Amino acid sequence: MVLLHLTLGEGGNPKISAQAYGEQKRREALAAAKVIGAEVLFGPYQDGEIPNDEAARRYLADVIRQVKPAHIVTHWRKSIHKDHSNTHAIVGDAILLASLESVVTGHPRHRGVRAVCYAENWEDAEDFKPYLYVDVSDELAQWKECATQYQFVKGGVSSFPYLEYYEALARVRGAEAGKRYAVSFEVEPLAKKRVLDSLP
Repeated sequence: MVLLHLTLGEGGNPKISAQAYGEQKRREALAAAKVIGAEVLFGPYQDGEIPNDEAARRYLADVIRQVKPAHIVTHWRKSIHKDHSNTHAIVGDAILLASLESVVTGHPRHRGVRAVCYAENWEDAEDFKPYLYVDVSDELAQWKECATQYQFVKGGVSSFPYLEYYEALARVRGAEAGKRYAVSFEVEPLAKKRVLDSLP
């Protein structure tokens, strides 16, 4: 598993400088990744400044070629946060660029991305409709340990109750899925296809 942070979100703490908070967020990201056994990559962009442009697409295409993911989890298309909506816009094109032999980056092409899933996020809620549900009942404790490596989740940065919100949301999605806890994802309309030999 690889976690790519295109920005550090360094502008998110009004109590300290962006530089200091960025350094803190980097340490927190590394600690969170260690809890779940993930590798971490950090992008070159500043908080609030992810561009929806060709350079960003090529940067991300090269990361995809380097990591060779089968699945990508990213932001939904509509968001109150500019970085989230721009990330959504560049991901699809970056997957295409990563697959093309004619596109030259630092790594050979990768054509193995099987699915792109959009995570549920309170900032990306507009038109988000849960489609895929994944049972996380056995992983909830590990998720909480991972998430609470971040000060903004534990409290003291924002008044938004992140930990309580997402734990409650996981319980709601779990109830909908017939599980104790679950998380939901949206997918592109063309991916919403089931092929069966007969009605279930």
